Amino acid sequence: MPTTANGLDGLKALSGADLGRTEWLDITQQRVNTFADATDDHQWIHTDPEKAKDGPFGGPIAHGYLTLSLIIPLFGELLGITGTKMSVNYGLDKVRFPSPVPVGAKIRLHGVVGTVEEVKGNGVQMPLTFTVEVDGSDKPACVAQAVYRHYA
Repeated sequence: MPTTANGLDGLKALSGADLGRTEWLDITQQRVNTFADATDDHQWIHTDPEKAKDGPFGGPIAHGYLTLSLIIPLFGELLGITGTKMSVNYGLDKVRFPSPVPVGAKIRLHGVVGTVEEVKGNGVQMPLTFTVEVDGSDKPACVAQAVYRHYA
């Protein structure tokens, strides 16, 4: 069950909070192929399982940007926000992909809130560090520092 923040004061109260981890999500070849179609990125390490067997990862891997994009739906498992009028993705400060996500693996998201600060326009800025973990791996697949703004 996600943490719930009500309004800007509820968001400010989350400064420094560890939001925990999501459930595991399967990374299937179908998901990878659909992403390849949507982005026109059909590099063989992602979309050709036979050729990828002889490649550097021993099989097909998810696109880094697919892994990054899955932060959005997974984040909904960590935090629910009520009592605000609008929330926007303000951007990313830093993104790294320390290890690949093999097709067939499971990933989950770990989220930690930074210091939530007030911004102009009756809002708050909320930095988060997201870590995408791969089941059975010591190294994360993605570490991203994201910034969101929420307005009342």
